[in-house]
Amino acid sequence: MSTSLITRTTVVWVPDWPVAAAAAAVGIPGHLPAAVHDGQRIVATSALARAEGVRRGMRRRQAQGCCPELVLLAADDARDVRAFEPVATAVEGVVAGVEVARPGLLLLPAGGASRYHGSEEALAVALVDAVAGTGFECGVGTADGLLAAVLAARTGAVVTAGCSAAFLAGYGIDELVHATVTDEQAAQVADLVDLLQRLGLRTLGGLAALPTGSVHARFGRLGTWAHLLANGLDERPPARRRPEADLVATADLDPPLERVDQATFAGRRLAEQLHDDLVARGVACGRLEVAAATDDGTVLARTWRTDLGGWGGLTPARMTDRIRWQLEGWLTAGSPGHEEHPVTLVRLTLTALDVLPAAAEQGRLWGGPSGGDLRAHRALERVQGIIGGSGVLVATLAGGRDVREQVHLRAWGEQIDPPRPVDRPWPGRLPEPAPATVLTASCRVELRDALGNAVRYDERTGLVGEPAVVVWPPDEPTATGDGRPGRDGSVDGSQGVRSPLGGGRSSVAATQETRSSAVVGWAGPWPVCERWWAPGSVGPVVRAHLQVALDDGRGVLLVGTPGQGWTCEATYD
Repeated sequence: MSTSLITRTTVVWVPDWPVAAAAAAVGIPGHLPAAVHDGQRIVATSALARAEGVRRGMRRRQAQGCCPELVLLAADDARDVRAFEPVATAVEGVVAGVEVARPGLLLLPAGGASRYHGSEEALAVALVDAVAGTGFECGVGTADGLLAAVLAARTGAVVTAGCSAAFLAGYGIDELVHATVTDEQAAQVADLVDLLQRLGLRTLGGLAALPTGSVHARFGRLGTWAHLLANGLDERPPARRRPEADLVATADLDPPLERVDQATFAGRRLAEQLHDDLVARGVACGRLEVAAATDDGTVLARTWRTDLGGWGGLTPARMTDRIRWQLEGWLTAGSPGHEEHPVTLVRLTLTALDVLPAAAEQGRLWGGPSGGDLRAHRALERVQGIIGGSGVLVATLAGGRDVREQVHLRAWGEQIDPPRPVDRPWPGRLPEPAPATVLTASCRVELRDALGNAVRYDERTGLVGEPAVVVWPPDEPTATGDGRPGRDGSVDGSQGVRSPLGGGRSSVAATQETRSSAVVGWAGPWPVCERWWAPGSVGPVVRAHLQVALDDGRGVLLVGTPGQGWTCEATYD
């Protein structure tokens, strides 16, 4: 267990930062309700949107039903970090030693800074004025411990020293999520909160009243962390004496680098080196400092809080994410005071701060993660380091009307915008449910009625005939040995990529004889006419989607084109 300390912490909190950053990037007026979504659910909302009933976790249509004038903005972690860099720089002009917990939340030690400015209230006024100069509003709170300071910042309060536990006692147990840093940590804390509530603990005061030893024995290290915060303490205050020396990994960049991708590649090697050093020494770190030196002698540095600690939390991939995001902020905005000139990096340094012996992680009462995901990620990173960044691809969701358009391949670890934005309306899009497997190559099929006549699609009259049989020609891809689409889309040693639409995998296989499948149900067709507006287009491209259920319990997605017949594009599990 880590030694807990009572220290005065000041928190600078910019409300609804993902929404504020996205709205500033596209110029959305402040009087319009706005929300950020990741293509599936709402992840952040503005105060105006919450007043209309929009909440995190809602689907897009549900949110628009609550607030028809809602402006939906796409989630972008890199954009949030780039936009937050001027805010962090402004705060550093008031207090040295700023720590970035996450974009929108800054931590700093209150002791020396409050004495310099005269009082904690005067420090808060100076911080608010500094952030206001960047065009954003913020809340500042000071208290003992991280959680108390975060909650105090939401009301602009200064909690008297020694009173943080009493200040937190009336808050609900679910407020613990505000002290998390990453989405993974937030999910773990949410599970813990759910367990505590089912056990009858509703408030932070109730959790703080439990014996420390009993909490650790019952809920493990995560429970101990929550118990410390509920008591107004903190495992890792923003600034304190460190019993272990900091670990540093540095590299001189020769030739100097100006591109983000080149600098990130160098940073990834440093991340792996630093992680191996941490594991070899049997220690973990609470913060990661990313520093870079430019050709004009400027030294850029930023500190990032990691998570609850342990080797599994600060993986090379997560280090690389922070390096890439920070480099994008520096290389895009330019060096402070020389924003009009491009930044050229000559040295990159990673420093592990708050180094402590790695504590044994106690599993949960009903089990916990096995570490398989971590091992898989490390294996992919090693393969990518050998064959290049584009050698390992992952399927992500993109915008589009056709299921094939909605599958976008990107390099593992890269966080780039899809070629077609997901948040567009895309009229004519195939309705839910989405298919589980998008086939690598279209499979040409015949669709016949009960009398054996061909069923065709006509752009004027629609579907001509009643689908009764799907005939799979021989030597066509995407068929199993019995002439039907595979349940998982891959047999006979075929290869493919996993679809983000339904979790399946696209593949290629072959059969040597014609087989047929009886149709037991179908839906559609849903016509799509697009690209008629594109310059140089010879005419509109018309096609229709048809969902077909087969007698073996499987489902397929057929696409019909006037005069060209039908193809199988995807399968349903």
